[in-house]
Amino acid sequence: MLPNEQGGDMDRIVECVPNFSEGRDRRTIDAIASAISSVDGVELLDVDPGVDTNRTVMTFAGSPEAVSEAAFAAIAKASEFIDMRKHKGAHARIGACDVCPFVPVSGITLEECALLARQLGERVAEELHIPVYLYGAATTRPERRNLAEVRRGEYESIPSRIGDPYWEPDFGTLVGCEKTGACIIGARRFLIAYNFNLNTRDRRIAHDIALDIREQGRALRDKQGRIVRYKNGRPRRKPGRFKNVKAVGWYLEQYGLAQVSMNLTDYEATPLADVFEEVCRQAERRGVRCTGSELVGLAPKECLLEAGRHFLRKAGKTTAVPESELIHTAVRSLGLDELYPFKPEKKIIEYRLSKPKPFLDGSLTSFVDVLSQATAVPGGGSAAALTGSMAAALASMVAGFAFDEPGKSDRMEKAGRRAQQIKTELLELVQADSAAYEAVLQAMRLKKTTEEEKEKRRQAIEQAMWHAARVPASTLEKVKELAVIIEEVFRHGKKSTLTDAAVAAACARAAAEGAYLNVEVNLSELGKGQNQLSRSSKKTLEKVCLICERLLERAKKQFSS
Repeated sequence: MLPNEQGGDMDRIVECVPNFSEGRDRRTIDAIASAISSVDGVELLDVDPGVDTNRTVMTFAGSPEAVSEAAFAAIAKASEFIDMRKHKGAHARIGACDVCPFVPVSGITLEECALLARQLGERVAEELHIPVYLYGAATTRPERRNLAEVRRGEYESIPSRIGDPYWEPDFGTLVGCEKTGACIIGARRFLIAYNFNLNTRDRRIAHDIALDIREQGRALRDKQGRIVRYKNGRPRRKPGRFKNVKAVGWYLEQYGLAQVSMNLTDYEATPLADVFEEVCRQAERRGVRCTGSELVGLAPKECLLEAGRHFLRKAGKTTAVPESELIHTAVRSLGLDELYPFKPEKKIIEYRLSKPKPFLDGSLTSFVDVLSQATAVPGGGSAAALTGSMAAALASMVAGFAFDEPGKSDRMEKAGRRAQQIKTELLELVQADSAAYEAVLQAMRLKKTTEEEKEKRRQAIEQAMWHAARVPASTLEKVKELAVIIEEVFRHGKKSTLTDAAVAAACARAAAEGAYLNVEVNLSELGKGQNQLSRSSKKTLEKVCLICERLLERAKKQFSS
């Protein structure tokens, strides 16, 4: 079973991949890792030390605020433990924390990550007195977009940089940074390490495919096979098929096959499925086959969802299917499980960060059993959200049956996909409603001995009750949008699914009424029953009931005729 699916209201998740100039001293590495792990809202996903490079790459992710705090804590700890005056290693570096990129994963843009990088850079310079260069999307200087250029000359070049306007840090000063060196902070897109398996041991074939695929392409040669060069000696090149792709060919002794090994630096501009199909074509031209692929490390969920949609569209099928089906289609179509089992809960970063959701991760029977017990949660608000999710599921089903009807595919595709999103959003609200009321109960348990404690308790209860009212209000808003979709699929769906569309309308109405009642009861506890939230919720309920009752009447008339 996949971790809980998410829709449009996804969590804001940022990944951070700082590189530290220490790969041999376990005490230092553990201290930095501990500083990261100590921050709430962050999960340390990987620690990869290199002895030869004397460098450790750490990967962690979480909310933007938490990730920024963890990055600061890690840089501070690195500056405490690492003395760059003594550092030697095979990898280029300029400071104790050499580079610290922020990477958007979900619910956040690259531009927002760039702002996060700038804010961290300013803080590091001000509080830790470490000079900071910005790179990638975070810099406004074109020459600093390339990390290699910012790091040119490495740590040893710092004395010669002082006073040179070209090398002036974005924050702080280079004077007095002998121990820590400088820090390069920036933002970039998610880098996906993605390899393609060939049914040959010949590394040369794999590398030849890589030359035709990668952005850099291959060096041009004359009739004698000599590299054609510019006057400055640099080779002239024939660009490869895709931008945002770096690639080489190699042989894997473990599996007895050659691979085209790639780094995709912008999976949105260069999707996995497009690259996979081109590698397959290039392999066939050389008399071999691409038999599958391998995802190294973690990947964002969206890159696999889009691959799933691509292959469903190619097969003439609707993409209005559950998230788990899109992932399954991508895994099977890309052959991601050829070398070893592909486990989405381990390989997709959002799933790795997903918190347990007891009401959603279990079976339908277990949820209904819990609901049937004399406990405060789950209650009517969760039941209303679940009823709404069933209405959305039925709407998507009706749209799916009508997808191949002449002239209806685009309309039904759009309706079905949004219904699927609303379904998962409402499922999230099943858990959220229970969590909101649990917070109310916790606030009620606060001490109330002194006047100060009483006031603190009163404020906590009020804040929790407001949140407990807003959650079912959100359910109500989503059901209002869903009602319009149900009407659309009712009108354009197949006659054989009319009953299903009518049941969807009945479920949507029940969900709306249940959500509205929970808004009102929570507001009444505050003594503020006639506020704006109450009035807007009532209007929303009336709109939902108007649509759903109209559809139910039409269905009844058609059944009786």
